[in-house]
Amino acid sequence: MNTEATAYFEAVEDTGAAATFRATWHTAGPWTEDSQHGSPPAALLARELERRVVPAGKRVSRFTMDLLGPIPVAEVVVRAEVLRDGRAVALVRAELADPATGRTVAQASAWCVPILDGGPEAGAASPPGTPADGIHHPMPPGWVRGYADSIDWRWVEGSVAQAGPATVWMRPRVPLIDGEALSPLQRVLACVDSASGIGAELDLRAWDFRNTDLTVHIVRPPEGEWVALAASTLLAGTGAGLARATLYDERGVIGASAQSLLVRPRTR
Repeated sequence: MNTEATAYFEAVEDTGAAATFRATWHTAGPWTEDSQHGSPPAALLARELERRVVPAGKRVSRFTMDLLGPIPVAEVVVRAEVLRDGRAVALVRAELADPATGRTVAQASAWCVPILDGGPEAGAASPPGTPADGIHHPMPPGWVRGYADSIDWRWVEGSVAQAGPATVWMRPRVPLIDGEALSPLQRVLACVDSASGIGAELDLRAWDFRNTDLTVHIVRPPEGEWVALAASTLLAGTGAGLARATLYDERGVIGASAQSLLVRPRTR
């Protein structure tokens, strides 16, 4: 696998109805170099929505992705459609398929609202310091370095190797597609699926707690290069869990995320 790739995905073909991309090393999740971390495909689905079906004059306020199976570090096909286009709001959808099997491996829906400048504000919160306040912690030994090395991590509280709530500033080191700048939505989604690991409560050696979905509410598009996640996990002794995060840029809070967790003991 090419570890010298310069983006998360390489464009292969665009027929107008669908687009094909080749995932690079930078998309590989921590457990295996054969399956993608959830953040790059979330950003890719958002790109397809923004390019093809988000109506002019509207922006995404809620993005939900369901993970239907492992997403291969290989070619993927993305399609998008409009489910509802009203004067006030629109609902759009995208899916990501594995052409080798023909299976849909992820799907996303998004509510879009009219762009409004100068509207009312409430519930604002200051950011958790700045990226300059954070420090770099090495990733745990044995992790696949693909996605982990594609991000500039600056930890303000906790670390990925320490159980409990944590806060980290994140900045992608590579673009989604060569030659394209990340949109504000894509920048958030290129980071936010990491929340379940950032605020993990369980020992990775004993427990598997992968997320089956991701929902992100964005009340204000982020500004600048950095996104901060203040993450925590809720567990209640069952096979389900919930990872939550408050999202910030350097100006303040921009939204929140939630991930449903499938909690199982690891088999030896």
